[in-house]
Amino acid sequence: MTAHAAHGASASILHQPKAVWAVAFACVIAFMGIGLVDPILPAIAESLRATPTETEMLFTSYLLITGLAMLGTSWLSSRIGAKKTLLIGLALIIVFAAAAGLSQNVESVIGFRAGWGLGNALFISTALATIVGAAAGGTGSAIILYEAALGLGIAVGPLLGGLLGHVSWRGPFFGTAALMAVGFIAIVAFLKDDADASARPEPTRLSAPIRALRQPALAVLAAAALFYNIGFFVLLAYSPFPLGFDALGLGFTFFGWGLALAVTSVFVAPLLTARMPRTRVLWIALPLLSLDLVAAGLVIEDPTALVVCIVVGGLVLGVLNTVLTECVMEATDLQRSVASSAYSAVRFLGGALAPPAAAELAHLISPSAPYFAAAGSVLVAALIVVAGHRALRRVDRVEHDVEAAEREAEAITVGDAA
Repeated sequence: MTAHAAHGASASILHQPKAVWAVAFACVIAFMGIGLVDPILPAIAESLRATPTETEMLFTSYLLITGLAMLGTSWLSSRIGAKKTLLIGLALIIVFAAAAGLSQNVESVIGFRAGWGLGNALFISTALATIVGAAAGGTGSAIILYEAALGLGIAVGPLLGGLLGHVSWRGPFFGTAALMAVGFIAIVAFLKDDADASARPEPTRLSAPIRALRQPALAVLAAAALFYNIGFFVLLAYSPFPLGFDALGLGFTFFGWGLALAVTSVFVAPLLTARMPRTRVLWIALPLLSLDLVAAGLVIEDPTALVVCIVVGGLVLGVLNTVLTECVMEATDLQRSVASSAYSAVRFLGGALAPPAAAELAHLISPSAPYFAAAGSVLVAALIVVAGHRALRRVDRVEHDVEAAEREAEAITVGDAA
């Protein structure tokens, strides 16, 4: 087993079973949903006569329900299997994305984005466990592949939103529904059924993710991610308003941001973690993100300089996303699906708070205030990681990676790849 795992660890991340590519493709489309509405926020505000705070609620309803629902995803997937959970999630996204495109007022769009978030929770949490369990090359390759899908989705989402939103703000919603239907078909075709009871993990308790947060390492990482995600979503969700670009301009701006995120997720993060402990990477990258947010606040009157800050932020965010996810996967002996659900729930709640809070800070204080507040929040995340370094010692030990890969094969059921 150990020899097999060691051999798998040397495999290229590009040599994966069809099932892994099917799930990764669907991940790209799912993550497109995060940034999809970014370029059309001003257009929605104008067309539906909504305030900036109301339009930012499109992020909040989506992320809030995603975070809360993730607390139950491991319970559900351990009972009905990964494939059914993935398909239910995709079906919900298709239905609610299409419904959002048909909406006649901002309240309806906010509500349908919440339903979209429910589907997203079922899909994203299960997809990470699925890719980790089925990918060739062990945990590291699987997480890089997952983060590449995240980065690509976040990059393409705003670009698609800008291109389709240039015609109508409804276009991006219908486009996502259509692409998700393709992802649904791909998973039906390539991911094997896991109906065999012996192939499933032991059913988890509904309270398992909450109980998982009692683990010191996971609690530290989740708390850090909550404050880090505030910075992430201020940069993503608030920036369209001070930039003042049209849908196409915003689409290309955040395509650059997402592309930068994808590149550092796949190429830079592994180089850094091969040369220094994961926690040290976090100690360096989190303050750098904070400085970038401060710079964004200082240059907010200059659109070109603000675009540079947004893209540079993407470079740092790519490193942070990959390293934090690796830390979560290695921090405990818990089933990866449980650890992922617990961490992601807290992380998305931080993201849900940021967009409307940023809009209100801009209204009450100044347009720069959201960036400065986000910089402070990211610094809090850095302090949490530093203060919790003793609890995170395990994530810096690379020698147990092969052992972890073996545990994943036993603990996470995904259906053997074709």
